[in-house]
Amino acid sequence: MAPSPSPAPNALILQAIQEAKLIRLRYKGSERIVEPHDYGIQNGVVKLLAYQLAGVSSGRLPAWRSLHEEFISDVQILNQTFAGGREAPSGKHQTWDRLFLRVRPAKKGS
Repeated sequence: MAPSPSPAPNALILQAIQEAKLIRLRYKGSERIVEPHDYGIQNGVVKLLAYQLAGVSSGRLPAWRSLHEEFISDVQILNQTFAGGREAPSGKHQTWDRLFLRVRPAKKGS
């Protein structure tokens, strides 16, 4: 049986995706600044697919990150917007059990 997702998606993450705004959050206690792209349930786990621009990282930045919601805290929506969806290196989207929301596609030429 899959783990139960949180009762409701995080309203601030949903708002940031709808408005294509950057968010500052803490992930496992470390600050990150990300573009939120996809938010949903994947393999029974609530996750945020984000493009990390700044903050603590174990790898090079910028880069794609799949963040487990249970480790996300202190979400703050920033005033800075981003163009919208980015092309994934594979050209494919993530597969979700349930997708709460996906950022709008970037306008061509953005």
